[in-house]
Amino acid sequence: MTINWKGQLIDLKTPKIMGILNLTPDSFYDGGSYKTDKSILLKVEKMLIEGADFIDVGGQSTRPSSDFLTAEEESKRVLPILEKIIKEFPELLISIDTFYSKVARKAVERGVAIINDISAGNLDDKMIATAADLQVPYIMMHMRGKPQTMQSQKNVTYDNMLQEIILYFSEKIKKAKELGLNDIIIDPGFGFSKTVEGNLELIKNLDLLKNLDFPILMGVSRKSSICKILKTTPDQALNGTTVLNTLSILKGAHILRVHDVREAWETIQLIEAYNK
Repeated sequence: MTINWKGQLIDLKTPKIMGILNLTPDSFYDGGSYKTDKSILLKVEKMLIEGADFIDVGGQSTRPSSDFLTAEEESKRVLPILEKIIKEFPELLISIDTFYSKVARKAVERGVAIINDISAGNLDDKMIATAADLQVPYIMMHMRGKPQTMQSQKNVTYDNMLQEIILYFSEKIKKAKELGLNDIIIDPGFGFSKTVEGNLELIKNLDLLKNLDFPILMGVSRKSSICKILKTTPDQALNGTTVLNTLSILKGAHILRVHDVREAWETIQLIEAYNK
């Protein structure tokens, strides 16, 4: 399976790593960790050295209790940093983590290669058309409601979760293709609108999503389901993350979105060696 990113045909036969760069002061794990341009650039360099294939840059926290920034506020937070990263690492494939089409367009105009939208266009109905117009790969994620409401009882209760997720993506993919967008990645939304049991069911049945015939991205890194099962905190959830990353790859994930790049790289190397 391949996808065209910034003129490069990326072969996803070997899973790839998307390193997370949070520019938010209130992210659930590393919020506020990178306060200077130097610390941000050093973090990017570290992730690249450790094996990241892409860097996902976000300026908006999506944890359940977070408040939304406006598109203008988000632009002011992320665009100057994106310009500095692109200047320092001109060949780097960067993803912009945003649900605002205006932010996505401005980021791509500055050299960003991928749009990563947690709402699959539900929080901005111009987003899919914008990605199609820009002709960049579009990551669409499954979520009910919005971050502030996604963990309500209503939004985590399903008659058939996997069936609903497959239908959700089928409809979104149809709309994207009608607009001329073919480079699509699906993210089933681990930790979004799902209980702990729902998240485990998602991984257990992840291979069902392969029937959609698009690359699958999984973002389990240090999330609350791991912490609840292990009775721990995000800063102690690396081992649990590695276990779920391993299961995700074995079930068909093509991209891992992670805070800890080296450990994800080692996971992929061991699985690849095992499968030879």
